[in-house]
Amino acid sequence: SSGINAEYGGSNGRSYGLLCKPKDDLRKDSRFMEFSMMVNRLLKKDVTAREKQLHIRTYAVVPLTETSGVVEWVDNTKVMRSILADLYQEYGKGMTRAETKAVFSKLQDIKRRPQTKQRIQDFVDLFTRKVLPRYPPILSEWYRRTFPDPSSWYTARQNYTQTTAVVSMVGYVVGLGDRHSENIMFDHTTGEIIHVDFDCLFEKGETFEWPELVPFRLTTNIVDGFGVTGVEGTFRLSCVASMRVMRNERESLISVLKTFVHDPLVEWGKNDQRKGGQMDSRGRQNVRADVNTLMKDKAREIMRKIENKLNGRMGKNAHAMLPISTEGQVQKLIAEAMDQNNLAQMYIGWAPYY
Repeated sequence: SSGINAEYGGSNGRSYGLLCKPKDDLRKDSRFMEFSMMVNRLLKKDVTAREKQLHIRTYAVVPLTETSGVVEWVDNTKVMRSILADLYQEYGKGMTRAETKAVFSKLQDIKRRPQTKQRIQDFVDLFTRKVLPRYPPILSEWYRRTFPDPSSWYTARQNYTQTTAVVSMVGYVVGLGDRHSENIMFDHTTGEIIHVDFDCLFEKGETFEWPELVPFRLTTNIVDGFGVTGVEGTFRLSCVASMRVMRNERESLISVLKTFVHDPLVEWGKNDQRKGGQMDSRGRQNVRADVNTLMKDKAREIMRKIENKLNGRMGKNAHAMLPISTEGQVQKLIAEAMDQNNLAQMYIGWAPYY
């Protein structure tokens, strides 16, 4: 959401840009950044990850109240949506607003049908025949234009691929959703990817009206930016290295995440707490007790899911499954993220075709 841009002079004589957010709860963003910084420290300790210079881009987030805070302004960045929209317009590709509206109407019609294999196939047919052909992968073109020198282009592409790999694995562990094209930015001096807006955590995306079915964003354009090898080579190796470090350091990460999980969960109890306003004191106490129990149950459920991920257990009954190798886990995640059956059923505003 929008905020107020401000610039302040530091004691070192330098100017710093800030984004003041008067109507946003930034506690989750702040905690996610703290977690990301810890992952960066662990990656630096690991020989393989350090050699690859694996890291996740972070920035300062300071919550001031429950509904306001300050975010560090990150210079030299451009939003993914605007990058792609400009290129598609230049090449005469993409859909008009009316065409997009018509596609969304068809998607809603299909969504109202009973859950069957044919329903999924109808989603896929619409996605692959009507939508994807209008949006050919084009992100690699932006990298060629932004970094015209072969050496800087190669470095930028490596930076992009590696930062994408790390944020994808970290996002998977904490159940980060809402990775639409306006929550992803590109640094046009280094080529790195930067994610913003971390309100949708702990698989919250699975509860949306249009549930999120992918573990992270790995659409055709994201893959196109990796170069001719696609998800093979640098991306897969960086994913494996990042996940291996997190699995090896799972006890440290879980202890940090336990405090991370509890604070933002107050939002799950707000509706119940509001209902208590019309009750007597005993009724309100009962509601508070119920809310506290709900929050504790939710926290335990979230931590169980995170522990399963960091132990290499996947699937609906993950706790009963045998752990799989880090390579096997990464392979399954990449397959899920690129599965057109999943992408075709995503909300059109998430732009699975971008």
